[in-house]
Amino acid sequence: MNDFQLTRTLDEHAAETALRTDVLHGLTHTPKLLPPKWFYDARGSELFEEITRLSEYYPTRAEREILLERAREIATESGARTLVELGSGSSEKTRHLIEAMPALDTYVPVDVSESALRGAAETLLAEHPGLRVHALLADFTRALRLPDSPGPRLVVFLGGTIGNLLPPERAVFLASVRAMLSPGDALLMGTDLVKDEAVLVAAYDDARGVTAEFNKNVLAVINRELGADFHTADFAHVAVWNKEQEWIEMRLRARSELVVKIRALDLVVPFAAGEEILTEVSAKFRQEGVRKELAVAGLELTRWWTDAAGRFALSLSVADGAAG
Repeated sequence: MNDFQLTRTLDEHAAETALRTDVLHGLTHTPKLLPPKWFYDARGSELFEEITRLSEYYPTRAEREILLERAREIATESGARTLVELGSGSSEKTRHLIEAMPALDTYVPVDVSESALRGAAETLLAEHPGLRVHALLADFTRALRLPDSPGPRLVVFLGGTIGNLLPPERAVFLASVRAMLSPGDALLMGTDLVKDEAVLVAAYDDARGVTAEFNKNVLAVINRELGADFHTADFAHVAVWNKEQEWIEMRLRARSELVVKIRALDLVVPFAAGEEILTEVSAKFRQEGVRKELAVAGLELTRWWTDAAGRFALSLSVADGAAG
């Protein structure tokens, strides 16, 4: 892959250190909590792919519908010669955009998985001779230094992942994205929209129990990596709609009083019967709220596209003063 370059900003022990820190903090916190990024080991990624195919889970299909219908419009509006994708994974959805961008010079995928970055680059370079891929092995929630590449740039943040950040975290993240942008650059962001509670809860608590297994996978990760003795059967998967905050909360609820030992941390964690670990928040949005959050970060929302059913939105925003 002559047109492939990879820059590492994470050392080989970064994930282990972060896991130790998050588990120690989260399981000694009141209430208990764990960040959702620890769902995604190999098994967790397989389960999430299965979730995206479930009839109840609409966001992936809705976002893909918008991308397929609007890719050329997005390409024209942005005029991008560099495409930066935060949390790129397999880069599958981004292919729709790349195919609609004949003038694209450079693709910059950003992910914490080197194998995902290399695999996606190999596929894309085979499909698009002449495309340059400069991958960043990095955590997109931290400030990034992007490689030199021709502008304008389009930074892409898909999947509704912005909803996994709490409001103060979203403010910091959007400000960091704004800091990456020069005049003429843009941000394309996916947001799941507020809708009927029954539809939302079903999307996170499917009838087949795939999401329940996905949620409990975080315990399997801690067992394997930190020598814990969680028994997944001791916990129930819970998904609830928080009407006040307008977000879904995924939790793991202890079925009875129990004690868990985590050898690598020399930690003993007691659970009362019914005590919960918050494992994910997934905020749902309204257009005006998205506009306001972007504006606080110095970004002006210029385009708003939804799927036909109005379930999911892609927004295009530009740095203040950069709109043509």
